[in-house]
Amino acid sequence: MHENLNIVWLKRDLRTFDHDPLFEAEQLGENYIIVYLFEPLQMKHPDYSLRHQQFIYHSVKALNKTLKIHNREVHIFHTNADTFFEYLTTTYNIKNVLSYQESGTNNSWIRDKKVAKILKDKKAKWIEFENQAVIRGSKNRKGWDKYWFTYANSTIIRNVYSFNNFKLLKSPFDFYINDFPFIKKYPLEFQPAGEQFAHKYLNSFVKDRGKDYNRNISQPEKSRYSCGRLSTYLAWGNISVRQVFQTVKKSSNYKIHKRAFDSFLSRIKWRSHFIQKFEVECSYEHTCINLGYEQMKYTNNDIFLSKWLKGQTGFPMVDASMRCLINNGWLNFRMRAMLVSFLCHHLEQDWKRGVYHLAKLFLDYEPGIHFTQFQMQAGVTGINSIRVYNPVKQSIDKDPDAMFLKKWIPELSSIDNALIHEPWKLTEIDLIDKIIPEIYKQPIISAKLARTEVIKKLWDLRKNELVKKESKRLLSIHVRSK
Repeated sequence: MHENLNIVWLKRDLRTFDHDPLFEAEQLGENYIIVYLFEPLQMKHPDYSLRHQQFIYHSVKALNKTLKIHNREVHIFHTNADTFFEYLTTTYNIKNVLSYQESGTNNSWIRDKKVAKILKDKKAKWIEFENQAVIRGSKNRKGWDKYWFTYANSTIIRNVYSFNNFKLLKSPFDFYINDFPFIKKYPLEFQPAGEQFAHKYLNSFVKDRGKDYNRNISQPEKSRYSCGRLSTYLAWGNISVRQVFQTVKKSSNYKIHKRAFDSFLSRIKWRSHFIQKFEVECSYEHTCINLGYEQMKYTNNDIFLSKWLKGQTGFPMVDASMRCLINNGWLNFRMRAMLVSFLCHHLEQDWKRGVYHLAKLFLDYEPGIHFTQFQMQAGVTGINSIRVYNPVKQSIDKDPDAMFLKKWIPELSSIDNALIHEPWKLTEIDLIDKIIPEIYKQPIISAKLARTEVIKKLWDLRKNELVKKESKRLLSIHVRSK
């Protein structure tokens, strides 16, 4: 006779504290195991990269250090979810599967439907918990703000663990890290993974770093220190939104740095706002959310795209931002927006040609934020202003001392700060005893950055009847009525 067993399935919730499924598993008072699945079908999806796998694996390692005193661990398996649950429900009497709802790509939604059918057929109950005030099945934003604040101020779960006496049998899908050496290695350039570091970053922000949050938020180098730097930990669930909100709000420094801290907390709420948008319409991943903009035609020059992908456009701030991302996976919001704007508005590329590339680079990749923001910066929503960022102006305004530029473009490090932002203007006298790459003497497009046909078309389409109809629809769903 098969043994009774409950399963806690971890996805983007890699923590031991303030965790509903783990709390419920203890409350049920039955044997349970905790699992994480490296799923080949998910890993092959174009938004998924090695750096994501590395962060996940090392977050799980950190969890297992915490759980070890309870004789528990997160069991890692390498197989697709439907195959795993088909096998497990045959080997054990699975009573309950507990997890958080996932606001993921269409790929993960298809996966979940397969799992749901298997569990239903096997008479196992799948208990999915709402994830951080993102409401599944919501039709509009009526009452959502109040709902979010209720969640943010609600009681944090103090997870307590019993001692585990259950021993899991070996399976055909057991994950052996030595078979995945690239996942085993964790680059020092990345933020350290795990719940412990999430709290260290949060505490250092509250204690000291956060005081300059507003002052430095748009500066690519200084923001690396004064921003929360919690996006990666939130994306993979090393810490919950509720923990972040309450720690900041209740800190002794809150009144001292109220303006800066409130700005930070407003962005924490905006984070959930965008994930809620994606939860309602996951087509953000692959289709213009305003269908009227599917009419857009782009030149889609492959050479331009290749140069953008590598950080070799000849525009220093664009190249520095891309190289920074390639190196360590984090960039401040302003420069992320500039990268998308430059791709779509100046290089005249369809946003779909760059969206997965940046998803792979962002260590803090969160589908609900990434795809919604990408379309907004590309100017194809019909309800947001079309913002065209000038990379030269951004460079001069946000990196006047060229700290960021010289860090990521060492081939320009000998150029004076006043001249480095527009290297194509350097004269022969300026370049005496200096050598710079030809691309910075003649960028891939004109340095004048004139208004392109794409920008004109984006604005002209605002008058299109389908665009206007879609805009009204989006406003009725995603914007709070006054």
